Amino acid sequence: MSNLKSVFKNRKAFIPFVVADDPDFDTTVANVVALANNGADIVEIGIPFSDPVADGPVIQAADLRAFENDVTPTKIFAMVAEIRKQTAIPIVFLTYLNIVFKYGYDAFCQKCQALQIDGLVIPDMPYESRTDLAPFADKYNIDLIPLITPTSGHRIEKIAQAATGFIYVVSSLGITGQRDSFDEKLTDLVTEINKYTTIPTAIGFGIHTPEQAQHMATIADGAIIGSAIVDIVAQYKQDAPTHLAAYAQTMRQALDNATEKV
Repeated sequence: MSNLKSVFKNRKAFIPFVVADDPDFDTTVANVVALANNGADIVEIGIPFSDPVADGPVIQAADLRAFENDVTPTKIFAMVAEIRKQTAIPIVFLTYLNIVFKYGYDAFCQKCQALQIDGLVIPDMPYESRTDLAPFADKYNIDLIPLITPTSGHRIEKIAQAATGFIYVVSSLGITGQRDSFDEKLTDLVTEINKYTTIPTAIGFGIHTPEQAQHMATIADGAIIGSAIVDIVAQYKQDAPTHLAAYAQTMRQALDNATEKV
């Protein structure tokens, strides 16, 4: 499969998330490059969707702004092509299954491989529904990155055993958005996952401060930062890259201070 797993070997992974085409094509490219140059290990690019069931109001608003720019998967692939002229950082898409289905499973995965997209996070694709897409992801060496939640229960074993790349551990019930508290059993959840796989884990949903990121990286192998990044883009628009660079540096330092699992 891809090289995503190797990203986690030497340090805790910082995985920021940006919404494609928010606020525009060129700024999206610059945002990803700024994050890559200032401590990110993987960048997650969200493909805007009309019914993003896992996303809170901050990301939904960014999706709407992108739609005003006539965003399409083809346009996003062009953005990644521009990004690839400036950085080789691993990239994963967060998308919803209908987008991939409409584009065509084979064509979408082939395009991802051509642009060195390493994985797909698909919140509305349960483990049991992955059989149609998985052969094409395997064909083009694209990791299908599963989400495991505090309510995954008896399904954790089969989800973890089938995982490649890394496992997206959902910190809390509900949708994305900045939080001040998280599920108290996250440590137990990650411990349970690690019984069944050596694939790295990264915790997301709600992390926005360096202190939170550092704490999550003592539990798991990395931290995913979404709404806080999207908020910065919403606030600063075309000036966001400079602010994202500074924010990324603080997150990088926090994660570097989290060296051991509890």
